[in-house]
Amino acid sequence: MKKHTYSILMAIVVIAFYFINKMLDTKHYTLLEQNTTSKKSSNTFNFLPTSTTNAVVKHAYYTLSYTEKHEQAEWVAYHLKKKHTAYNNFKRPYFEIDPLVKTNAAHWKNYKNSGYDRGHLCPAADRKFNKKAFDETFLTSNISPQTHTFNAGIWNNLEKQVRYWVKKEKDLYIVTGPVFKNSHKTIGSERVTVPNYFYKIILKNDKNPKLIAFLLPHKTSSKPLKNYVVTTDSLEKLLGIDFFPGLNDSLENKLESSASLIGWEFINF
Repeated sequence: MKKHTYSILMAIVVIAFYFINKMLDTKHYTLLEQNTTSKKSSNTFNFLPTSTTNAVVKHAYYTLSYTEKHEQAEWVAYHLKKKHTAYNNFKRPYFEIDPLVKTNAAHWKNYKNSGYDRGHLCPAADRKFNKKAFDETFLTSNISPQTHTFNAGIWNNLEKQVRYWVKKEKDLYIVTGPVFKNSHKTIGSERVTVPNYFYKIILKNDKNPKLIAFLLPHKTSSKPLKNYVVTTDSLEKLLGIDFFPGLNDSLENKLESSASLIGWEFINF
């Protein structure tokens, strides 16, 4: 009898510990968001895209728009500075369900034995300047199903290319995400959509602004990254998203209609 009572008490303690941890995580992220927002001046450039789902989640170190239909973000946006690329050998954490997604973010177990990697949208390597920033990239709202050869191949190359650029430009705005059009394959019990394409848009917004956008088919490729440069306008038409509504209209039209490579130095992989 005592053994049975002890087992019940232990079960209650474990469940209580889980919910307390979840509550503290939510409180922590909310406070981080409030502190970050309070430090921003009214003149801060609003680089966030529009959301087709009205499910925008603001974390301390990146913002996303979640789509419950596909159980992942439609975009993840963040400000990348040269100092953010500082190297710290943080221990890789476990993936966790995002506590701020109101409809409940997909569980990491959907990816288990699926044949797909948990592909980061905001790369962990772009957030190594701070342990909490690094850990935030391991929320399941920041991942998308990617084949390993794509994730470790051309997608990884593009992430490295962006970090190369920020070391030169010092300050960039990044928006990245999956493309669901004509994507019918899903994984896991929550039916997480496997995208057919992924995109990444990089904006330098200073006295000499420039913009470059990529649309990558979700498959293995050894082609140069510059082969996948597209106009931001074409991505907006494809996705129904206005990527930089905070820009002056004339500048936005000029930048988003161009697929120029001028001013963007590519490295060889």
